[in-house]
Amino acid sequence: MTKIPTRPLGSTGLEVGAVGLGCMSMSWAYDPTQKDDDTAIAAIATALDAGVTLIDTAPAYGPFSNEELVGRAIAGRREETVLATKVGLLVDPQTYEFVKDGRPDSVRSSCEDSLRRLGVEHIDLFQLHRVDPEVPIEETWGAMAELVQRGLVRHLGLSETTVDECARAHAIHPVASVQSEFSLWTRDRQADVLPWCEANGASFIPFAPLGRGYLTGAVDANTQFEDKDFRARNPRFTAEARAANQTIVDGIREVAEGLGATPAQVAIAWTLAVSPAIVPIPGTRRPARVQENAAAATLVLSDGDRKRLDDLPPPVGERY
Repeated sequence: MTKIPTRPLGSTGLEVGAVGLGCMSMSWAYDPTQKDDDTAIAAIATALDAGVTLIDTAPAYGPFSNEELVGRAIAGRREETVLATKVGLLVDPQTYEFVKDGRPDSVRSSCEDSLRRLGVEHIDLFQLHRVDPEVPIEETWGAMAELVQRGLVRHLGLSETTVDECARAHAIHPVASVQSEFSLWTRDRQADVLPWCEANGASFIPFAPLGRGYLTGAVDANTQFEDKDFRARNPRFTAEARAANQTIVDGIREVAEGLGATPAQVAIAWTLAVSPAIVPIPGTRRPARVQENAAAATLVLSDGDRKRLDDLPPPVGERY
């Protein structure tokens, strides 16, 4: 299988596939009736075969079971994987309420627990999942930097942070990457965090570049969500919002038809075209979708395509 192009992971010296893989949906947040560990493990194997090397997980996903799943999937292929996990956040599986914990002792113990669940000796990219408002980011980040010194972690990243938080962390230890939601219907970070990343040698890692499935056309106003599906509680996924946002999907589909591509590939290719600092991590449970998403790394959008996509209307509904 032909490998996809690579991009640098910030200033770390590591190269990763231009498209990564978010593993959350394999274990948590979406329809639990579709959960299938064997298929998910096959999807991760397909990703590595294609050169999709940045594999992203977190203790919050499950909770904990997603790290165990990823650990099983990469066993025997660790050298092919740029393994990313997180710290500082757990989520109640019933209410989806966030529980943030940035205390240094918790950072240290969480890292050791993640290493055990993943079955590895070090984590390539250890990311602060959310900043704990009760703990100065300097304290949390300092504890994370200690893990680099101990050899348990190679590089550090942030998630859903402000420019000020990025700068405060970077003053203590280099920020290799910043994650945030970013897509054709969530563009906020293009005005602040993305420029900070470009100026400071950090990668910007968009999660949900497919709008949690909506931008692919797989979800419409008639879709019914299971009660435990995160989207059932999401303001942007009410039936009214989905109907109002159909114009965005139609615009993506029109560009895709002109290119002989899928809407998913166009949505991912758009994120890649925004900046060479971007490495999106679309999530999926299925090998076929992994292959489809990976192919976006070689899809070229014309200036006209870019303009049509840039001019799509803003979405109806808050993202949380």
